[in-house]
Amino acid sequence: MYKNFFKRLLDLALAIIALPFWLIILIAIGPIIYFQDKGSIFYNAHRLGKDGKIFKMYKFRSMKLNAPDIRNDDGSTFNSEDDPRLTGVGKFIRKTSLDETPQLINVIKGDMSIIGPRPDLPEHKDLYEGNEGRKLEVKPGVTGFNQAYFRNTVPWKERIQNDIYYIDNLSFWLDLRVLIKTAISVLKREAVFVNEENPNQKSNKKLSV
Repeated sequence: MYKNFFKRLLDLALAIIALPFWLIILIAIGPIIYFQDKGSIFYNAHRLGKDGKIFKMYKFRSMKLNAPDIRNDDGSTFNSEDDPRLTGVGKFIRKTSLDETPQLINVIKGDMSIIGPRPDLPEHKDLYEGNEGRKLEVKPGVTGFNQAYFRNTVPWKERIQNDIYYIDNLSFWLDLRVLIKTAISVLKREAVFVNEENPNQKSNKKLSV
């Protein structure tokens, strides 16, 4: 009952309550993003949603215009505090996770949930193996079990297994724990960027098309 009904009601309630605060963030951060290089305030990227449906996910733009696409060896997106592609304000909104807040709009639209697996790129679907496609059984989340407890410290394939663990144990109490842990992690700014000493997170540069 929670998974199929009350979770959606809770998503809408939380998103609507948070929306006025997000508008304040938009008014404060938006002009800074724009005037830094006269580019778009938002970065809109296609992502895999529930049942493999592709949707447009909203974020505040944290990178310079026409920045190249850089991937780790496992296919996940490269993420580093020293990433030269980040703008000045971009590094700040990444550290504070403010870049993810526009996804409240995705929650209201029904593309995403507050809590769920972080969405993958559409091309990642072809890289799923074994039970990994089960990640698409639920709506992706603004935050999730892996994001709250591990963030960017584990390889992509391990993140998927953590997502499947979440799906198998989905409940109101697990969502509440994830929400609290996310708040703590954001306030402490834990594991926001990949540790360069992590051997599982080597980078592999690819230019975006």
